[in-house]
Amino acid sequence: MRLRTDDDIYRARLVYLGPPGYTLPVHLPYAQYGLFMLLVPLYMFIHWLFTLQVELFPAWEIALAIVTTSFVFRYVDPDRPARMVIRTALTDWRRTREPAAEQRDPRMVGSRIRIREELA
Repeated sequence: MRLRTDDDIYRARLVYLGPPGYTLPVHLPYAQYGLFMLLVPLYMFIHWLFTLQVELFPAWEIALAIVTTSFVFRYVDPDRPARMVIRTALTDWRRTREPAAEQRDPRMVGSRIRIREELA
């Protein structure tokens, strides 16, 4: 259960509304614009690595950047900034996973243990 805080600083959002006199139809925080601007060149570079061509209008790269940005900011809140969401995503994909097949632990059997009365 999450409680709504009384701090105004948490409720205040730094939002770009658009140029003066022309309000944009969506209100996005500055951080979303920044992440989007970082992802588009990254996806363009990845596309260039595979094809060795640069598109005049990078439609697929823009679409991927929009989807990635919206996915990241789905988990962002005042207690979890975007930087921590990205760091968590980058560390979680590298974690060790359980093996697909069950592995049995070796049994400890005392059949080969010999007990002597004296130590020589």
